[in-house]
Amino acid sequence: MAFFRQNLLFSFVVQYLMQANMTDDPVEAFFEVGIETVLTLMFIGLVLFLNKTLYVYIQITTAVLFSANVISVAIVPVMVWLTVTEDPLSYYLLGVLALWDFAVVAYIFKRAIIINMAASIALASFYFVTTYLGAFALGQMI
Repeated sequence: MAFFRQNLLFSFVVQYLMQANMTDDPVEAFFEVGIETVLTLMFIGLVLFLNKTLYVYIQITTAVLFSANVISVAIVPVMVWLTVTEDPLSYYLLGVLALWDFAVVAYIFKRAIIINMAASIALASFYFVTTYLGAFALGQMI
């Protein structure tokens, strides 16, 4: 449980730093990252509840957060590079890291709820749309 909390806090801080780098308003970035974190926790909980595997919530959520944290550590310097230079290579590298994050989340879903690869890709797509675009949309409404 302590590892889960550490990952949740680290994830929030790293996501906030990236979001604050992209926006001018640190308060808006704080709320958007907060909404994104809540949507992440709720989405994983809902998927596991519907699959009747809610008993592994902490493990699966920790796996998703930890993998996102590892990839985010690699993304932060790329975001700074992208912001400073706008070099096309930085965009390509950011895309590769985003695809890596997507692939890891799809794999975690595939293994956690024992589904085929196509279903895990669809679920991971829905996860990213729900958490990232949902947080952006809710942040814009608030």
